[in-house]
Amino acid sequence: MEVAAHFVNDSVEFYKWSLTISDKRVEKWPMMSSPLPTLAISCLYLLFLWAGPRYMQDRQPFVLRKTLIVYNFSMVVLNFYIAKELLIASRAAGYSYLCQPVNYSEDENEVRIASALWWYYISKGVEFLDTVFFILRKKFNQVSFLHVYHHCTMFILWWIGMKWVPGGQAFFGAGINSSIHVLMYGYYGLAALGPQIQKYLWWKKYLTIIQMIQFHVTIGHAGYSLYTGCRFPSWMQWALIGYAVTFIVLFANFYYHAYRRKPAGARKPVANGVSTATNGHSKAEEEEPQDNGKKSRKGRP
Repeated sequence: MEVAAHFVNDSVEFYKWSLTISDKRVEKWPMMSSPLPTLAISCLYLLFLWAGPRYMQDRQPFVLRKTLIVYNFSMVVLNFYIAKELLIASRAAGYSYLCQPVNYSEDENEVRIASALWWYYISKGVEFLDTVFFILRKKFNQVSFLHVYHHCTMFILWWIGMKWVPGGQAFFGAGINSSIHVLMYGYYGLAALGPQIQKYLWWKKYLTIIQMIQFHVTIGHAGYSLYTGCRFPSWMQWALIGYAVTFIVLFANFYYHAYRRKPAGARKPVANGVSTATNGHSKAEEEEPQDNGKKSRKGRP
């Protein structure tokens, strides 16, 4: 018990010290004054992962087709806004794509970049709805370890990023990821429109490939910064490298099981909430017939 008490006290003292070097520009922004709201939402997410399937076990799955269409295209708009803001503001601020330290000033472009990164952090909380829709539609097999790991860790880790480094090279990874999410949620939104659109969506496999390329670029970018001694915090660079390695392993495993183990004829074009291609989503329930997100049972919808 004494060892545990020392560990807790040391952790609290370290956290108090770390607050002295956090970005004072964002401390009054929503969700940023304390980690508790982010941790609470993440805990509720994990609780829903446990309680949701039990609640739905003896109930009919929700269809949610219109909800999925609105949600996915809303995420397209949000991610496009984030990517656009990061691109325009970083170019206006004269950012380097190879080495860019954090500028904690109140410069208009620096604040604009921090604001875009805050929206990026918020988007990671909104993405919890991906899992909620899977569970409400009783697509339990799609809530894989990769899916949960991706959603839960991104929200927490980006709170840390926003608290200490809301600018500098943080714009690089967020800009790439937001651009990929425009394509990804665009795919999901189109697929949710129904089979008449799904037959044209031949490119879902390439979304997974683009995701894996993104992680390799992240490692290379962070490694180059460490090698050249870029004045962006080294602890963040090492954290990015370690985090990206875990995703390369998990996404490679997903890609193998989704696209290599079964013949191409066994795969169907599918959508978020209906089935998945990337971003930690598992393969479709291929044995279940789909018709515009509706199921038939004894001739009744």
